[in-house]
Amino acid sequence: MNLLLPESGLLFWMLLSFIIVFGILGKFGFPVITKMVEERKNYIQDSLDAAQKANEQLAKIKEKSDEILSSAKTEQVKILKEAADTRDRIVNEAREQAKVIGAKELDEIRKQIQAEKDQAIRDIRRQVAEISVDVAEKVLRNSLKDPKEQMSMIDRLVDEAMVSKS
Repeated sequence: MNLLLPESGLLFWMLLSFIIVFGILGKFGFPVITKMVEERKNYIQDSLDAAQKANEQLAKIKEKSDEILSSAKTEQVKILKEAADTRDRIVNEAREQAKVIGAKELDEIRKQIQAEKDQAIRDIRRQVAEISVDVAEKVLRNSLKDPKEQMSMIDRLVDEAMVSKS
């Protein structure tokens, strides 16, 4: 039995020490530890909330970015179409102007060719008339050397003039 008593005393003091330590920890240690755990829990929750907000903002920014990109692509297509339309219009106007200018130049060249042709015909007629007069003068000189032939020719010319006027 002696053996049980010292163990009982030891057990009593250990139990008493444990209760005192547990009481001190319960009064002073556990509230501090609980408070620190709670603060850590709140800090982690705040961090998660901030991360969630950041993700939401990032999603909104991505949506806006996609909208802006889509709008820019639409605007680019519109600008390229307008540029192509403007290019086609300018090319068509240039063609029309070229046709008009070409037609005017062709008309002027035709008029110039006709004027040169008329001038050439007048020159040829004048030269033919001069040559004809020269030939007629030479022929008449040779054939009208005789006074009888001169009178016969005059009579014939007067008769022809009278017939043509009638």
